[in-house]
Order: sequence, then structure tokens, then C-alpha cells
Amino acid sequence: MQPTRVIGLISGTSVDGIDAALVEIIGTELDLQVELLAGETYPYPDELRERILDICAGAAVSMAELAEIDDAIALVFAQAAQNIQVGHPPATLIGSHGQTVFHRPAGSCVSGNILPNPQSLGYSLQLGRGAVVARLTGITTISNFRVADIAVGGHGAPLVPRVDAYLLSHPQESRCIQNIGGIGNVTYIPPRCDDWLTQIRGWDTGPGNSLLDLAVQHFSNGAKNYDENGKWAASGTPCYPLVEQWLSQDYFHLPPPKSTGRELFGVTYLHQCLQDSQAYQLSPADVLATITELTAASIVNSYRAFLPRMPELVLLCGGGSRNLYLKHRLELLLESVAVLTTDEVGLSAAFKEAIAFAVLAYWRQLAIPGNLPAVTGADQEVVLGEIHQVGTG
Repeated sequence: MQPTRVIGLISGTSVDGIDAALVEIIGTELDLQVELLAGETYPYPDELRERILDICAGAAVSMAELAEIDDAIALVFAQAAQNIQVGHPPATLIGSHGQTVFHRPAGSCVSGNILPNPQSLGYSLQLGRGAVVARLTGITTISNFRVADIAVGGHGAPLVPRVDAYLLSHPQESRCIQNIGGIGNVTYIPPRCDDWLTQIRGWDTGPGNSLLDLAVQHFSNGAKNYDENGKWAASGTPCYPLVEQWLSQDYFHLPPPKSTGRELFGVTYLHQCLQDSQAYQLSPADVLATITELTAASIVNSYRAFLPRMPELVLLCGGGSRNLYLKHRLELLLESVAVLTTDEVGLSAAFKEAIAFAVLAYWRQLAIPGNLPAVTGADQEVVLGEIHQVGTG
């Protein structure tokens, strides 16, 4: 079987740029194999990034402005797809997740409230039109991955657990694949057995880098966008009473399936955290250490509350996997559970999410389902993504 070259594209909740992965894929499910040929993050132009962040924070936008931003994001995604191929044989398929600017799962927690009608369908909006990406690159593009799962009653998130299952499962070992992007999400994978797919669990654990990045920007007056290696936070002392107060937030106690985003853990939430911290007279480093502790504790607490048993191994990926202080806090809270990165088992931690959307696009062409109903809450398995053929718009 000849490998298929696919490009995966995604910009996550942190809105720090487009992660692009050029991969070769062979096999389908249990025999799935992926080789990363190239991976790169392409930053957004500053003005476009700020406009995206404004929209994510709830800024008013006209339909005309929204259309312009949609096209501008598609252009940057198309350029990333073109650039990642330089020096490599061309791809024949693109899986473009786009940029999420709003996510409201049915019956989930939005702005601290439970939606009044849990039977209503959720809503998720990703900008960066797949039709434009296909037209500009000349490559068939799959986009809008979340809507098919939402249409059958799912949250539309997280969508990577099925990919995680086939790329990172183990015959004897239970594993948690913990992505730490702007929002954290986990895939729990039991040892492979006859009905192992039905035992996989996954959900958004809560804030990943989103609050930390916003706090760093606040305390540095915009001079820094993130805390490199967690050094600033590591110089402070966590305020544990404040962590316990923040962990009482409703979202952390909702059982899966559940998903969240900047709609909850965004600017408004940070301002509340900063206000709460004033009572303890915390330094900026102390606040960062306390927010880091919230991120780590929310992850570990969710394992203890919602998993059938604790995993034997936790594999970190996403930008937060490079935060050494956060990793250290996770190791201490997880006690006897080993913590590695997916790099250490052969799958790029930096580009795993982009790789996942390349695989989902590949599965879409083969009409293989991409969701896991036990994870998203959907009524059934469905193929994910809308196909935009070259020249058809």
C-alpha cells in the first residue's frame, strides 16, 4: 500500500499560530501508521491575532467583518499548507480544523451557567473556510470537523481520542494522553482488548495554557505572551486555599462528556482570579504559581473523579508539555503514575493535534468514523468533516 501524504492544520485556543504537520499515512485503524515529514508553527499576523482574541472574548462584530476575518484566517492556513510542503513531495489532502472562536456544547457550562435546555444541539464555530484553503492550495481540503458529531447529539469535542487510541494504545498498559493547549483535554485508553474502544473516555479537563498566558500578558504589560518553561511561576508560591476555591467552579464537577473553551476560561475568568488573589496579597509570581496549580490539580482531580481507574502512564502533548514547572506539579500530584511526553513514545508532542486532523481527514476520504460516542456523547459513530474538492469551491 502506498502512503498518502496529508497536511494537518490547526490553531488552538491559545491562538498562538497555525500548527502544520505534513505526514505520510498508511493503514486504516489498528494497522494505522503515521510518519511526520515536517512540522512547523506559523504565527498569525499580530493584527489578525488580536482581532481573533477580541472575538473569542465576546467583542461585537458585524457579519461583514466576520466574513473578512474568516477569509483572512483561511489565507493564513493556506499559506501554512503551502510552506510546510517546501522541500517535500506534495500532499494530496489537507485536514484543516480552522480557528475556533465560539464553542457551546449542549447542556454544558457556558459563562458559568448551565444551558436551560439540555436537549438542544450544541454549537461550535471554526473560522478559516475550507473551500478557500482548497482553492488557494489546489489540494482537496476537509474542514468543519465538529458539526457532524454535534448533529447527532455530541459535544463536537474532543475529537482526537479515536486517533490517540490507534496511535498510542498499548496491549497491557492503561494510558492517559493529556493535551495541554489553551484548554486541557484527556484521552483515557485502557489496554487493548475485544471491546476496548467502548471503554475509552475523554473530556476537556479545564484550563491548559489559556489562563497562564493571559496572566503573563497582564503582568508583563503585553511584553510576554507565555511563561517559558514555567520559570516565572516556579519562582512563586501557590496559594492552596485559592486553588481549592477555584476548584469549586461548576465545570470541574460536571461528569463527562463535557467540553469547554475561552467562553468559560478566558479573560473574564482571569479577572475574577486576579480579584480573588488580592485578598492574599500575592505577587505576580505567586499568582502564576497558583494558576499553574489550578491547571495541574484540575487535571489530576478529574482523573480521580471520572476514570474507572488511574492510568499506569500519562503522556503529555501540546504547548503545555514544554512547561517544566507544570509537568513537575503534575508528577507530584499523580504520585506513583509515570509522566512522559508523547515524543518519548514516538509521536510528536508539539504537532500531535495537527497530526490528528490529518488522520481525521484521511479517514473522512475512506468513510471511516472519526468520533467516539462514549467520549463526545453523540448518539452514534459518524464520519467527520466536509469535503472541498479542488475547483468546486
